[in-house]
Amino acid sequence: MPAGFSTDAAKGKRQIKKDLCQLTANEAIKTRRFYLLWLMLFINVTCGIAVISVASPMAQEMVGMSVGTAALMVGLNGLFNGGGRIGWASLSDYIGRPNTYTAFFAIQMVLFFLLPSLTNPALFMIALFIIMTCYGGGFSSIPAYIGDLFGTKQLGAIHGYILTAWAAAGLAGPIFAAWVRNTTQSYTGTLSLFAAMFVAALIISLLIRVDIKKLQEEAKRKENAVELAG
Repeated sequence: MPAGFSTDAAKGKRQIKKDLCQLTANEAIKTRRFYLLWLMLFINVTCGIAVISVASPMAQEMVGMSVGTAALMVGLNGLFNGGGRIGWASLSDYIGRPNTYTAFFAIQMVLFFLLPSLTNPALFMIALFIIMTCYGGGFSSIPAYIGDLFGTKQLGAIHGYILTAWAAAGLAGPIFAAWVRNTTQSYTGTLSLFAAMFVAALIISLLIRVDIKKLQEEAKRKENAVELAG
C-alpha cells in the first residue's frame, strides 16, 4: 500500500476498494464473464488493427486523400493510439471499467457507421483518430478490468489467457478486412460489418454488468455474514 494511504484510510480520507473475488487463472476460465471479456477485447482489437492495416489506401480511395497526407495520418494514428492507452485507462479509474468499455463500443459503432459517408479528409482523419484512442484504451484498460472481475491473486496469468484474444484478432483483423475489400471491391462493406460487430460488443458490455452485479451482491452478503458473526 502506498505510503500514507493506510493512515488516510483510517481517517476516512480514502476508501480502500475491496476485491469482489479472488480467483485463480484456472477458476477464471470456467466463468462466463471471462469469455465475455475475451470477446470484447477480440472485437475491439480485430476492428482496430484491421483499420490500422488499411488506413492509407482506405483514406485515398474513400475521401481522395493524397499519398503524403495519408502517410501523415498513419503516423499520427500511433500518437492517438498511445494517447488513448493513457487517457482512457486513467479515466476508467473514475468512471469504472464497465462504463469505459460501453463508451468504447458506442463511440466506435457510431463512427464506423459514419465513416463511409464522410467525404471531408479532415473529418475522416478526426473520426479515425478517435477510433484509435478507443483501440488503445481498450487494450490498456484490460488488466484493471481483470482485477475488478477476478481479483489480483493471479492477475498476470489471467491476463495472459485474455491476451489470446489480442493474438487471434491480430490474425483475423487484417485478413478479414482484405477479404471483404477484395470481395466487394470497396471498404464500405468492411466498415459496415465492423459497425455491426461493435453493436454485438456493446450488447456484451451490458451483459457482463449482470455478472458484476451478482458478484457485488454476493460480496455484500459475505460482508454482512461476517459482521453478524462478529
